[in-house]
Amino acid sequence: MSARPDGPGPGGIAGNLDRAADYLDMLAAERGAAANTLAAYRRDLDDYLGFLAEDGLDPAALEAETVRAYIASLEPRGLKASSAARRLSCIRGFHRFLYAEGFAETDPTAPVAAPRRTKGLPKVLSVAEVDGLLATARARVEAAGEDRAEQRAAVRMLCLLELLYATGLRVSELIALPRTAAAARERYLVVKGKGGRERLVPLTDLARDAMRAHVALGPADGPFLFPADSESGHLTRQAFARDLKTVAAAAGLRTDRVSPHVLRHAFASHLLQNGADLRIVQELLGHADIATTQIYTHVLDARLKGMVRDLHPLNDAAGPDTATS
Repeated sequence: MSARPDGPGPGGIAGNLDRAADYLDMLAAERGAAANTLAAYRRDLDDYLGFLAEDGLDPAALEAETVRAYIASLEPRGLKASSAARRLSCIRGFHRFLYAEGFAETDPTAPVAAPRRTKGLPKVLSVAEVDGLLATARARVEAAGEDRAEQRAAVRMLCLLELLYATGLRVSELIALPRTAAAARERYLVVKGKGGRERLVPLTDLARDAMRAHVALGPADGPFLFPADSESGHLTRQAFARDLKTVAAAAGLRTDRVSPHVLRHAFASHLLQNGADLRIVQELLGHADIATTQIYTHVLDARLKGMVRDLHPLNDAAGPDTATS
């Protein structure tokens, strides 16, 4: 049990505030903490010490249960897990300071785990937004006219977008595709992904046509489908991401919502929305673990609710079938 002296520890509340001030002074002097950081830590410590003072607890004589109780009290007050984790970091530093300076015999925060942060949902573009992006890329091809350099750049971008949305490739897989991918007669790609694992990825007619058009305008030789004057010999992910944001802006989309990885997310989410099996999407994305693919299951909520509403026998407006066999 945590110590419960008559007052909040030796020196009372003022003594604890003095120790907190000493800790902040140490951060400023020895670690060069910025003024904003010190102000945030001061607010966190004031709140923590106030919590302890309500029960007359001495921060120099606590057990882990009290620290956990404080962290648990933050969620009902509206603090996110990330904010609670930051506050625990401050408290942990304070208790380590008390222990190092000889004010406390133990550090009660040592066994306390930080709050688990929920993994955010991936950014996803709607079908209409992807259609608009592709339409803009096609319009840029037409607008290039007879300018050979503009033609090549526009056709290359259209090819990249058609391939990415059609296959859901990782950007590293896409930019390193071999030139032979455009000459293949099969309607699929053989892609070597993470860990050297190979998988088959079907191709749409639009993607195949875009590859042919790109190769027809590009250099006649070289091992890569998207060659570039770079150390790797192919287009870099940074150059692709930069050019993609230019097309996104022209399509009227916020550029912070669009990246090669977002289009990979769109590929997976739109397949699931239209009834694809999660295991199939796992294979197409090249995920070794189904748990990785399950971040996309948020898109299934509406479809699953609709299936229950439309197919469950107890939701039949006509009532259960009373016919006997």
